[in-house]
Amino acid sequence: MKFMQVRNATAKIEYGGKSFLIDPVLAEKGAYPPFAGTVNQHLRNPLVDLPVPVETLLDVDAVIVTHTHLDHWDEAARNQIPKTMPVFAQHDKDAALLRDAGFTAVTVLTQKTQLAGITLIKTSGQHGSDTAMEKLGDRLGAVCGVVLQHPDEKTLYLAGDTIWNRHVADALQKYAPGVIVLNCGDAQIIGIGSIIMGKQDVHEVRKAAPEATIIASHMEAMNHAVLSRKELRDFLKENGMMQRVLVPEDGETCEV
Repeated sequence: MKFMQVRNATAKIEYGGKSFLIDPVLAEKGAYPPFAGTVNQHLRNPLVDLPVPVETLLDVDAVIVTHTHLDHWDEAARNQIPKTMPVFAQHDKDAALLRDAGFTAVTVLTQKTQLAGITLIKTSGQHGSDTAMEKLGDRLGAVCGVVLQHPDEKTLYLAGDTIWNRHVADALQKYAPGVIVLNCGDAQIIGIGSIIMGKQDVHEVRKAAPEATIIASHMEAMNHAVLSRKELRDFLKENGMMQRVLVPEDGETCEV
């Protein structure tokens, strides 16, 4: 498979003979204000430009939207992705939102969604700690991950916007993925803390799946993400984890 880190959680994946665009945010640099109540309020989102032309990203077979927060699905994506493109959503509410935007081939992910011989399996996650969900559950909302399986490929697990918890541990044990993509920019809400993985979460995943290749995503592109690639690489080096954890730059493709 090939995994292109595009920007933030946006990625382009070639898998089982098909190509997928993940969590597309296609706006120009600085198009949106910072997220309310988060760190770095002086920065507008996205922090960086797309590293490749939009046309390159639209040349795919399907789109996966793990949830519809602005840093995973934006107005530019709604406007530029062809309305006939197959789109996979986490639940009926998100599917209705996509259909209302004019998309005509929307599928709600299940435990056995199929696309041309590829099985897509929805997994659960939690967009922050139990305390975070108690205080801001309506804002943080439901999120999902996705497992992709194909006879000719390693099992791929996109964990989505979650911290390390039983949901992730259960998915690792049940599906034994060979490749794991983690959203690990350590996004922070003031007074609440992390709402996606940070470097210690990456360490926990690495311990739970020592044979898998981990790809670090969702970094250095939105105002509330505080973990830099350099800091993560330094941490990985200090803990002897460089060999199995990849930290691609925007626009970089990993073949795994």
